[in-house]
Amino acid sequence: MVARRYKPVEECATDGRSRQAVAADLDGTLLLSRSAFPYYLLIALEAGGLLRAVALLLTVPLVYLTYVTVSEPLAVRALLYVDVAGLRVADVEAVARSVLPKFYAGDVHPEGWRVFRSFGTRCVVTASPKVMVEPFAKAYLGADRVIGTELEVGEDGRATGFVAEPGVLVGEHKRRAVVREFGDALPDVGLGDRESDFDFMSICKEAYIVTRQKYRAVPREQLRSRAILHDGRLARRPTATNTLLTFLWMPLGFALALLRVSLHTLLPPRAVSYAYKLTGVRLAVRGHPPPPPSPSRKGRRRPGVLFVCNQRTALDPVAMAVALGRKVSCFTYGASGFSRLVSPIMAAAFEPSARENVRQLLEDGYDVVVFPEGATCREPFLLRFDTGFAELTDRIVPVAIDARESMFHGSTARGYGSMDPFFLFMNPRPAYEVTFLNQLPRELTCGGGRSPVEVASYVEKVLAAQLGFECTGITRKDKYGILAGTGGRVPSN
Repeated sequence: MVARRYKPVEECATDGRSRQAVAADLDGTLLLSRSAFPYYLLIALEAGGLLRAVALLLTVPLVYLTYVTVSEPLAVRALLYVDVAGLRVADVEAVARSVLPKFYAGDVHPEGWRVFRSFGTRCVVTASPKVMVEPFAKAYLGADRVIGTELEVGEDGRATGFVAEPGVLVGEHKRRAVVREFGDALPDVGLGDRESDFDFMSICKEAYIVTRQKYRAVPREQLRSRAILHDGRLARRPTATNTLLTFLWMPLGFALALLRVSLHTLLPPRAVSYAYKLTGVRLAVRGHPPPPPSPSRKGRRRPGVLFVCNQRTALDPVAMAVALGRKVSCFTYGASGFSRLVSPIMAAAFEPSARENVRQLLEDGYDVVVFPEGATCREPFLLRFDTGFAELTDRIVPVAIDARESMFHGSTARGYGSMDPFFLFMNPRPAYEVTFLNQLPRELTCGGGRSPVEVASYVEKVLAAQLGFECTGITRKDKYGILAGTGGRVPSN
């Protein structure tokens, strides 16, 4: 069989397909990249650890040589063994659900997606493990069925590193899997991009091949779902080249992170912003923050200000302290020991026991920072604000926080939160932008007759407009339930 037997996917009509079925390969067909290595690497790193990821990277030349000179199935088997042998399948599933979709969603082929989404019944058939692909394919591509290579699992729930029968789904195995899945009602259209797809494409009523023309990935908002919540430490798609550069940077990056972290313990907050410039940390402070609290003429302090912020990384309290040039009391659900050292952090201001502490601090003239989202969000979205802050005071100043992370994410749901400051500062040039907005007029506060829900909703919309983000109904509990399976509790580590 040769590729010339099949028409290019650009010639596939999409009208009248709502009652028909399509079977499509994944890598190189529904995705722009023909290599599944980045997704194997993410499984190795997030479920297995750094050493396993390094081992997987070192096998790339051998695997590629095997792919070219021997066979694709053998190359996939070798990659899989290094990738998952000894890992708990539950951990692989968690990574596939919380980490992979974001990277898959940024690599969707526009022509493959144009055709695939027009069908009433959609099936993804791939050589990659089904456990890796299924969460993304169903939630983001709207796939009804996913046919993939099955992992062999031991009695202890760990992957053995081998594949279950009938083996790696390429060539004839892929064709038989499609026949088993569809029976006599074979797919109307088959989509593939390479010779190992031709077997299953040949049994479809129509078949189209995805050529290697250069396309840009489909905008993520055009998929069936959007990746609002995701986990994992890597900010860039881990191709072999990106991964190699990242691993080579890590020793230098960690040394740089130690230096940046030490600035906060050795220097006063006002001087840290200048030290940031010398070490490559960009901090932009916009707006006009209120001056530090000072005694009134009668010797009493004026009431303090409540800074209400959105949350981007675990170091937002630190960024606020540096932006204000002084230590402030911050109330949040969870923070690293480093954050607690730099800026006094207490229990959530929305818990009954902490609410009175916040109110007393404000009445005594101290400024307080709160994060009503209760959790970080990496994408341009805001989680739903808790309304508790609105009842504490009428002196409310919204603060919009945005962060730029080019290599590593400085927050995690499943990993070790104690490492968050170091991962953020391991980025070559991490950037923070802190924008102080105007204090809410009294008529927009609870003292002016507004309900806590109205106040919280207004502040959320003001911050979203400033940042160019979208508001969501997702809560902190939803985030940790989805990403970490903890029902809203921050994992202890």
